[in-house]
Amino acid sequence: MHVKAPAIAAKAHSELLAYWTSLKGTRSMPSRADIDPVEIKRHLPQVSLMDVASGEFRMRLAGTGLFSIYGQEVTGLGLQDIFAADELAYWQAELVKLVDSAKPSVGLQDMGWRGHPGLSLLWLRLPLSSNGKAVDMILGYDAVVSAAAPRAPAEKVGETLSSGIRAA
Repeated sequence: MHVKAPAIAAKAHSELLAYWTSLKGTRSMPSRADIDPVEIKRHLPQVSLMDVASGEFRMRLAGTGLFSIYGQEVTGLGLQDIFAADELAYWQAELVKLVDSAKPSVGLQDMGWRGHPGLSLLWLRLPLSSNGKAVDMILGYDAVVSAAAPRAPAEKVGETLSSGIRAA
């Protein structure tokens, strides 16, 4: 199924990926310390920072716009506190792949799990590393798009996505 992302979501993903790429320079990924919130101010309501430790994922920070997506304040919560079993398995698998590859990923997820089967979550996850090697934090951006789509696996950088977004 081909889903065209709304221009605002596609532009936000492109801008955040370009910002992340500019921060990393010749490294495989930037660190959290490299990020200046002022530089991404207009995206902050949809941005999240997730801690990664020993295979566990916890929301360190969640923008105010994410409340309506997740139906609750998710700052400080682990994935198991946010998602039911099926969605938890989906997110753990996607995030483990991101941590293992240390590459950005994007995906499109049907929001039926939130009682909105006519909507999809267009997501972007960008790895961060304080030591330049291991992913210890993930910068995220989530946007709701009004198109039902089956759960799409994350796609690696350099591939054209079904959303119409090209990840660097």
